[in-house]
Amino acid sequence: MKTLSKGNVIYSFNPANKCVYFVEDGETFWVETDDCYSGQIRTVNDLRPNIDISIMDAAVGPINVSHATPSDLLCVEVLDIQVESQGVMVTSKGLGVLGDRIDTPDTKIIEIKDGYAHFSPNIKLPLNPMIGVMGVTPSEGNFHCVTPGDHGGNMDTKEIGIGSRVYLPIFVEGAGLAISDLHACMGNGELSGTGIEIAGRVLLRVSVIKGRQIARPIVETGDSFFTIATAATFERAIQIAVADMVAILQERQKLDFPDAYRLLSATCDIGISQVVNGVLTLKVRAPKYLNDNRSLF
Repeated sequence: MKTLSKGNVIYSFNPANKCVYFVEDGETFWVETDDCYSGQIRTVNDLRPNIDISIMDAAVGPINVSHATPSDLLCVEVLDIQVESQGVMVTSKGLGVLGDRIDTPDTKIIEIKDGYAHFSPNIKLPLNPMIGVMGVTPSEGNFHCVTPGDHGGNMDTKEIGIGSRVYLPIFVEGAGLAISDLHACMGNGELSGTGIEIAGRVLLRVSVIKGRQIARPIVETGDSFFTIATAATFERAIQIAVADMVAILQERQKLDFPDAYRLLSATCDIGISQVVNGVLTLKVRAPKYLNDNRSLF
């Protein structure tokens, strides 16, 4: 089984990027990743204002997936996530939703041991590893890896963890998949501007689903599926994510719009993925029994 090294990265998703890795449709492989700071923060003396933020969230890739075309969609299964023995969380003026209360930058190093993040002598957190950045090459534009969008990118959606499937639209031949920004733990919203940022590696399996298209990422877990939308405002992001879920319910349950809209209101939940990346990423969760407990695709 091949391992894709963290030595080849992109700093933005754009169509000028040339694929540096090549995998087959249906292949399983490892991807090594640095933490979101590209390894610049290793000790309590390394402070966020002193690092090069232009190389944050550098994503490993792009990865060409054989037989992937814009007429298809890409399924990325997350089979395993292995994290290193040390994570980091920082504070800095302006970072996160209460960043105006921070006057002096500060770095916290967090030991990862025996399945826990040791936040303090009295607080240990069970690991819930997830992938912050997963995206594909867009057809146009230039999106820094810090920024999410319809191509995926820095969605910071904590459901993208072990056992999940991420469905991504394909805009260019080969898809141009790229991965980064692992977290040992992260809550919805990433409210202080950081999860437990950490390096590691992920085991992925990619599949091209021929002849099916989606406009934006969809995440599937063991019991739920989520439409993901990013926009400048809560109102717009909610509208997009809700409209995408209503369309799924119409198709899968053979409903007209009013009934699909009602079914969504009776069974589905709105959630927040992140509010700290310059735009807002929201998700609508539907229980999988609305698709007869089957995978979406």
